[in-house]
Amino acid sequence: MIPGFSWLFRTIKVYALVGESGTGKSFRARLVAQKHGIDHIIDDGLLIRANRILAGHSAKTEKTFLAAVKVALFDAKGHRDEVARKLQSENIHKVLILGTSEKMTKKIAARLQLPVPSRVIRIEDIASQDEIEKAIRTRKIEGKHVIPVPSIEIKRNYPNIFYDAIRVLQKKKRATGISPAGADLNSGGIGPIPKVLEKSVVRPEYSKRGKVIITEAALSQMVIHCVDEYNSEIHVKKISIKDDEIGYRLVITIDVPYGIQLGGNIHDLQQYIIDNIERYTNILIEEVNIIIDKIVQ
Repeated sequence: MIPGFSWLFRTIKVYALVGESGTGKSFRARLVAQKHGIDHIIDDGLLIRANRILAGHSAKTEKTFLAAVKVALFDAKGHRDEVARKLQSENIHKVLILGTSEKMTKKIAARLQLPVPSRVIRIEDIASQDEIEKAIRTRKIEGKHVIPVPSIEIKRNYPNIFYDAIRVLQKKKRATGISPAGADLNSGGIGPIPKVLEKSVVRPEYSKRGKVIITEAALSQMVIHCVDEYNSEIHVKKISIKDDEIGYRLVITIDVPYGIQLGGNIHDLQQYIIDNIERYTNILIEEVNIIIDKIVQ
């Protein structure tokens, strides 16, 4: 945390654009920002203003999905400090944070020392179900992602992941302020020509390698192995696994031998499980909760 930053950001109004991965948040981000008079967008590790990347680095350049998630969450101190400093130097009144859940946007805001989002916009509120399903199919089948800046900016900063450019027309008369791609510039022949916004389509490094899925049974086996490796006298009785958009949440019920120091040792065990599973699987473990059922002789 950078001392003295929090009070500087107290007057900033934070918006959140929330939707599951691949539902089209980045595609619509700039149009949502324009509608609400927002100049700055935080998306996938980047701080963006208008057509420029101001700070940060793109999660799309990471070689694994785990690394990409950590970048998007500003997990590294140097990364979040760089963006926080740039935010501090800008004259910011409103900022839009993109995330797969409200929890994710709150975590990003906290790490950048911004206020909690006061307005949450859900992708379902600004896109039809057909548009969302089409975006998901494009993500799953073709591995394509959108970054809400023009192609020239992506080619300059991240040429290795650039794929294509898309243009979106904004018609002022639409209630949502969002127009579908491919609308006719001369449609109707009346009124001002809609503004054209360009966005970039990229192929992240991690999507070029395909997707790796780990089953609950395999993950459970890894947990048991980690616990046994840490202390063979600790007995695992039950493992519950929950998978969400960001990573996995584990609840592990154990019996521990009499005499073990519960405080420090159990916290060390939690970290040992997280570090080893992430190292060998490239999946993200969001949290490990440990329930001590019995203390045995």
